[in-house]
Amino acid sequence: MPDADEGIAMRLLFLGDVVGRSGRQVVSEHLPRLIETSAIDFVVVNGENAAGGFGITEEIAQELLDAGADAITTGNHVWDQREALVFIERQPRLLRPANFPAGAPGRGANVFTARNGARVLVANVMGRVFMDAMDDPFTVLDGILDGAPLGTAVDAVVVDIHAEATSEKQALAYFCDGRASLVVGTHTHVPTADHRVLPEGTAFMSDVGMCGDYESIIGMERDEPLSRFLRKIPGARFSPALGEATLSGVAVELDDRTGRATAIAPVRIGGALSPVRPPFWP
Repeated sequence: MPDADEGIAMRLLFLGDVVGRSGRQVVSEHLPRLIETSAIDFVVVNGENAAGGFGITEEIAQELLDAGADAITTGNHVWDQREALVFIERQPRLLRPANFPAGAPGRGANVFTARNGARVLVANVMGRVFMDAMDDPFTVLDGILDGAPLGTAVDAVVVDIHAEATSEKQALAYFCDGRASLVVGTHTHVPTADHRVLPEGTAFMSDVGMCGDYESIIGMERDEPLSRFLRKIPGARFSPALGEATLSGVAVELDDRTGRATAIAPVRIGGALSPVRPPFWP
C-alpha cells in the first residue's frame, strides 16, 4: 500500500458497460457535471453494449466522447455493429480487446493525454474462462505493461478486463499489481463490493457494473430472458430496458509521483441502486 504521506493529484473515473439508450442518457446527463465538480482528470467508459445492447456505432462512440469520455473500451460484443470493423481504425479512442488474434482491426491499448497533462495508458483485454477462445490475456498484458512502465513511460495505467469469471479477473489484477493504477472488471453488469487497493498500489474492482436500467435482467427487458429460463426456447430478440438508468462506475485517486492508487470508491447515481459518492471527491 502506498505511504499515507504521498501526494494525491490525479483522479480517474471508470464507467461500466453502457447498455442501450437509457445507459447513454444517464452518461450524457451526469458525466459532464461530474468532470467539472469533482475535478476528474481522465474518464474511461466501456461502450460495448451502447447500441441497442449490442455493440457500438461511430455516432454513439462520438456521443460518449462528447459527454466527456477520454477512452472507450469494449469486449465480446465489439463487432456486433458491423461498421465498428471499419471506423475503429480511424478512431484511436475506441479500443477492442488486445488479445484478439493477429489481424483484428483496431488497437487493444493506447496512450492518451489527461486533462492535467498526464500520460495515461489504457489497455483492454478479454477473459477466456466461460468466454470465446482468445489469445492469452496474461501474456498480452505483460507485453503491454512492459512496453509502457508506470511512473516512467506513462503516469497512469488503466486496464479493463472484460471477463465472466471473478477468479480470472482477480488473478489478472494481482498479475498487474504495482504495474497498473487501476484494474477493473466489466461484462457481468452487476457491481461488486470488493473495491480495494492491492498491496503494490493497484486499485481493483471485480466488476464495475453497468450504466443502464437495473429494473431488468442485466440491462435487458425482463420478459424474454425470463421466458428463455422458464421454457428453454428462444423467442424474441433481447432488447435493452428503457427505464431510469443508474450511472455505475468507480473512482480512483492516484499519487502523482508514482501513478499508484491511494483510494478507490464506487460511484452510483440515479435509478434503482442506492446512490454512492466517493468520500474523497470535493
